[in-house]
Amino acid sequence: MSEVILEAADTAVPIHAVTEAELPGLLETTPPFVPAFVAMSEFKAKAGQVLAIPGEDGTLHTVLFGLGTEPQAMAFRALPAKLTAGVYRIAQAPGGLLRDQIALAFALGSYKFDRYKPRKGGAARLVVDGCDVAEVRQVAHACALARDMINTPANDMGPRQIETIAREIAEQHGATCTVIEGEGLLEANYPAVHAVGRAAVAERAPRMIEIAWGRAGDPLVALVGKGVVFDTGGLDIKPSAGMRLMKKDMGGAAHALALGRMIMAANLPVRLAILVPVVENAISGDAMRPGDVLASRKGLTIEVGNTDAEGRLILADALTRAAELEPALTLDLATLTGAARVALGPQLPPVFTADEDLAADIARHAQAAGDPVWRLPLWAPYDEALDSDVADLKNDPDAWAQAGAVTAALFLKRFAPAGPWAHLDVFAWNNKARPGWSAGGEAQAIRGLYSLIRERFA
Repeated sequence: MSEVILEAADTAVPIHAVTEAELPGLLETTPPFVPAFVAMSEFKAKAGQVLAIPGEDGTLHTVLFGLGTEPQAMAFRALPAKLTAGVYRIAQAPGGLLRDQIALAFALGSYKFDRYKPRKGGAARLVVDGCDVAEVRQVAHACALARDMINTPANDMGPRQIETIAREIAEQHGATCTVIEGEGLLEANYPAVHAVGRAAVAERAPRMIEIAWGRAGDPLVALVGKGVVFDTGGLDIKPSAGMRLMKKDMGGAAHALALGRMIMAANLPVRLAILVPVVENAISGDAMRPGDVLASRKGLTIEVGNTDAEGRLILADALTRAAELEPALTLDLATLTGAARVALGPQLPPVFTADEDLAADIARHAQAAGDPVWRLPLWAPYDEALDSDVADLKNDPDAWAQAGAVTAALFLKRFAPAGPWAHLDVFAWNNKARPGWSAGGEAQAIRGLYSLIRERFA
């Protein structure tokens, strides 16, 4: 990702970001030709409006950016696409908007996935006086990494490639990275991870990735991410329409790695464990079958009612490993259920936790960061829908419970560490482009979670 947030510039086109109420006052301070041009262009400072005003010599004089009636920093995500290539500076913005948030929004809105179709032409770059440029860049780069990983098709983003990215992140920040692969998963007691991934070809063998970072004595934060590089559904094969976007089923792993990178780059006073089980849910003669009973790291047996409910199986082993580390906070992220999208749609990830303080903190930081989530209940009466006649539990809950995102979270709860734990069922995808949010991979919730961790362990 090229740098679009600059520390300084010798020359830059000023941008005045104004609300509808502020526009008349701004125009009173400008040269006479500006109000006339604004009136002719019918610029009212409505949300998302952009007006490029030429100077008397024909060059770009200034840019007006409308914020409507309720200004929000994340509105600046829409700005890069409306600017020509060049260098700009925020000359005016409402006082209630944080400069770091404005800069970050601009950087997030500048993202393009161009690995296979390079972008032509230059980009708009921005100077935001008073922002922490290094911090903004680190967060923006981490979000871009997650989006790049999610956008990359499975032929180029398999288990080996995720391992390589994890090792590079660890090396960059002085962390250790341990990888257990293939049959070694059975020896190391990750039987559910092995069972889900064993049908893949040898070069795409399943693996358990663990990054450890931080100073002894600091509180431990465990980040767990679902890494299914492609999900055919297994023997309970998905229809073609359901399989089309399954390159993004490793979105949880991408999110966990990106969030971990933010934490390490900021050198927060925590110890960090990033636990990423990575598999391909493939179909072969060695694939797990409906009716199989799997062992798990925790010792609980799991009846496989549906091979397409595989994400919770690999997360079960990873969460059990997290519990062994006795974390002060555990966060797991996964593209887990279609039911979460039915409940809340693609833009609003549900969060599940039994910890009231953690729920309140997640909501507060998500709102402040413009990184929305919505709490759904761990509804205990649905827990019995996971009961199995032949094993300790099953991965496909009884149909009477209906709430698939809730029952998936209840499944994970049986393996989660004691203490503060939250599960986020992210979609990790924009299936419709909107200003500032390009179609394709999206980083959801992690900016708010990063802010939460900064505050909680300050």
